Amino acid sequence: MSAIAQPAVHSSWRSYVQEAKCEALQKLREPAYCLPVIGFPVLFYLLFGVLLDKGEGKAAQYLLATYGAFGVIGAGLFGFGVSIAVDREKGLLRLKRALPVPPGALLLARMAMAMLFAAIISLVLAVIAATVAGVALEPSQWIRLFVINVLGVLPFCAIGLFVGSVVGGSAAPALLNMLYLPMAFLSGLWLPLTLLPGFLSTIAPAWPAYHLGQLALKVVGFDAGQPIGMHVGVLAGITLLFFVLAQRRLSAAE
Repeated sequence: MSAIAQPAVHSSWRSYVQEAKCEALQKLREPAYCLPVIGFPVLFYLLFGVLLDKGEGKAAQYLLATYGAFGVIGAGLFGFGVSIAVDREKGLLRLKRALPVPPGALLLARMAMAMLFAAIISLVLAVIAATVAGVALEPSQWIRLFVINVLGVLPFCAIGLFVGSVVGGSAAPALLNMLYLPMAFLSGLWLPLTLLPGFLSTIAPAWPAYHLGQLALKVVGFDAGQPIGMHVGVLAGITLLFFVLAQRRLSAAE
């Protein structure tokens, strides 16, 4: 008896991988996203962390942590916020749900894409810091900074997802910039909080960017001394809250 050919079983993991690959390639081929997301933290670090450091090394080490956080926040906010808003406006999210792909493939793919860009930003800044700026850290410190940056993008993916679920594609970039830049400044990512007025330092923990910055600063020894668990708990809560809010918003729009 001849063997009966069995249909190939479609593996879910392959769908996730292919979706993530497509998202990464799309963003890498999109200069309006990848150039500012990677370029801004690198240029700012070269200007303020290297050229204006005056050879002491403290500014270079401090800003390595904070500009890393600044860069990955942008990757998360804009990687989700703008694209989700545009896709929702054009009806592409409904089309995606009608395609034979595993549940959550688009969400996980964009999370993977944002984490990839966070990794690129972290590595580029580390190379500049170790070579041009003369920053000397232990291997474990470099690894911890890298991990904090890659995982730290997730709360801001959630915030970007929520913003993209609320506003349209034309309004999303402006709204995200209105959130991104003041939040970074008021969280001590551009300047130490000690240089800001006292009341701004007092309210800094209200910003999620502050907690990511403090985790990174703790690695290089410039944090405010608060518990790691507090920062991690706040960021985890922000991630869960905004993912749930965005999911409800997107589901209601169906």
